Amino acid sequence: MRTIEERLQEHKQASERMQAPPELESRLRNALDRVPNKKKKNEAVLWFGLSAAALVLIIGTYQYPALTYYGNKMFNMELNASSFSEAAEEGYGQVVNKSTTLEDGTVITVERVIADDNAFTMHYSIDRPSGSVYSSGSFRYNVGNIQGFMTNSSTIGGGGNSSGDERQYEGEYSFEPISPFSRTLTVTFNEWLENGEWVSYPISFKFDTGKAMKSLVKEKISQSVAVDSGVMYFESITATPSSTLIKGHIRIDEKEKHWFFGRTQLYVNGMEMNPTTTQIQFNKTTGLSDFELRFDALPTDMISSIELLVKESSGYYKIPESISLASPSDQSIKVGNEKLWIRSVSKTDAGYDVVVASKQFTILDKDNIFAEAGGSQIPVSSISSGRPWDLGNGNVLWERTYSLNTSDRPETLHLNGYHYMKTYNKRVTIPIE
Repeated sequence: MRTIEERLQEHKQASERMQAPPELESRLRNALDRVPNKKKKNEAVLWFGLSAAALVLIIGTYQYPALTYYGNKMFNMELNASSFSEAAEEGYGQVVNKSTTLEDGTVITVERVIADDNAFTMHYSIDRPSGSVYSSGSFRYNVGNIQGFMTNSSTIGGGGNSSGDERQYEGEYSFEPISPFSRTLTVTFNEWLENGEWVSYPISFKFDTGKAMKSLVKEKISQSVAVDSGVMYFESITATPSSTLIKGHIRIDEKEKHWFFGRTQLYVNGMEMNPTTTQIQFNKTTGLSDFELRFDALPTDMISSIELLVKESSGYYKIPESISLASPSDQSIKVGNEKLWIRSVSKTDAGYDVVVASKQFTILDKDNIFAEAGGSQIPVSSISSGRPWDLGNGNVLWERTYSLNTSDRPETLHLNGYHYMKTYNKRVTIPIE
């Protein structure tokens, strides 16, 4: 059994040796020379074939690393590292060492990059001039997109730390994957000046596609999990040296007004993986919400099992309930699986306000909610936005004000149901080929 380090070392050595074979051009030209003469009616086909071969010749000589990248993907040449930092420390990826100097003498340097199917990761540093250190408000820089041929990749996330003497900042930024056909990439650093202006500092560098890392796991999932308010579809998993990416989409019931994605866990060989980011975006073409779940890189290349666990997601509790408003207090009232707090019932110029508190993702259904007052059913006229209620013990609840237009004090509050974060614990087993 080969270790990850052994496989990475093989990849590093292969990448360093990688170059276009000297016989590539001559073989293509010989192939063109061997094309037999065609009849006149097939001249269009001949010219199309010659053009295609010429295009292959041009791309083959200029974009050989990109063809190698795609070839490796087709032949399933896969590698893995536990993290960008570990791979960088071992010397993998591409050394860049391109810098730009700001007007105040600050130097920003792109030190190393690693590309794979999930992300393009950049390690950079910011060195302050002599006599200057970072303070709580002095870090005024951000990073724009990575741009190049067929590439305009947005940032996924990033972070870093200052050195002990606070003169240097070292950080990492991850971007969306870039095109393997990009030969030159440009990243733009932005500085926020004290006068309120933005100043941009682009850094361009050559990109060696041959040093891109390949995927350890790339599988279709094509499985779904039904929840109260719709269906979660899991489409694919891609595990690379930088991260593990789960893609899918959500089909939500048309009448649903609230959706909480909740928490989905990833287990590899029975071990839970650390989640990093969750992205949900509405797709105008399909009318559905696409999601991406990112986790840490896989800890090993010896995979025996991969499993998703939909721990919790959007739920709905539907049952008519009547809650007494006679004695507001900070004591909870059990309603179904959740707890509610009737904090106050107060007189206003327009009528009465009822303040109800709950967990952050527990929201009373706005349909058919009303109060009984003076023998009549009084509909709720307005509902405020949620605001935090700090219990002072590490727990925070959220309260909302339900307004009623009535001169009589409300006696009970009637609701049809509520939305909440429901526990499902549904498992999805991902087949490994």
